[in-house]
Amino acid sequence: MQLSVDPSSATPPYEQIRARIAELARSGELPTGLRLPTVRALAEELELSAGTVARAYRELEADGVVETHGRRGTLIASTGDTAHRLAAEAATEYAERVRRLGLSRGDALAALDTALRVAFPEEQEN
Repeated sequence: MQLSVDPSSATPPYEQIRARIAELARSGELPTGLRLPTVRALAEELELSAGTVARAYRELEADGVVETHGRRGTLIASTGDTAHRLAAEAATEYAERVRRLGLSRGDALAALDTALRVAFPEEQEN
């Protein structure tokens, strides 16, 4: 696995690591069950602090991209089902929260549409 971090980027190093590993897992370049380097080994390879790599791994685990198995290490999870399940859970939580806030369905959808436009600027129509 080839990872690099651009120190001049506005994106924090942990996020660069998280995004790249997630991308490689989604594409299948990092197959399910593949063991990732230890936090310390990857930190040394990238010349970063172990805390930076640990944060990337924690965020990947929270997103369901990796699973941590103690001595067996950090492994790439089966992301297809996990990603959809986590997205459905987040959508349900959002729907419940906007309902408690008293927003209409239209207002909730407008807020969600705005958030998605910010999250996916590359998909904006001209």
